[in-house]
Amino acid sequence: MKNKRINYIVHGAVIAALYALLTILQNVLLSGSASMAVQFRVAEAMTVFALYTPAAIPGLTIGCALANISSISALGPYDMIFGSTASLLAAISMYLLRNVRIRKIPFLAALMPALMNGIMVGFEIDFFFVNNMSFNFGDFLFQGSLVALGELAVLFVLGLPLAYLIESRHLD
Repeated sequence: MKNKRINYIVHGAVIAALYALLTILQNVLLSGSASMAVQFRVAEAMTVFALYTPAAIPGLTIGCALANISSISALGPYDMIFGSTASLLAAISMYLLRNVRIRKIPFLAALMPALMNGIMVGFEIDFFFVNNMSFNFGDFLFQGSLVALGELAVLFVLGLPLAYLIESRHLD
């Protein structure tokens, strides 16, 4: 029982550290590519880990919070709250949908980060950045779509191939 708990904590901590490190490195090496409205945050491919372990849920959430704290974005504190909450909801949704497959591929689960981030981060950008503390539905749809598009690109270009690799090598 004790070893299971330790493994859970260690797995979550490693995922958090890797997520934060990948995002911070990406921001340093490719400035803005992991923190703009249309972002291609490579670490988001790690959300597929939620398909294999519940430890990924706190790991991804904490990793996202750490990455957002270190971000030089004008949305810093807001992004820490909204982005981390979106990551939490996406990871929980992915874990719950992990067995829903279309031709053995977790397509529905892979849509969750795009959906959650599109809604939450789209609102955040619209309300706090674009419209100066007011909400505009058209701007929200536009910003949310940009965020979701970046998420979809990462999940379908990197995340699903990573999931395939994990499963084909029986690493799950």
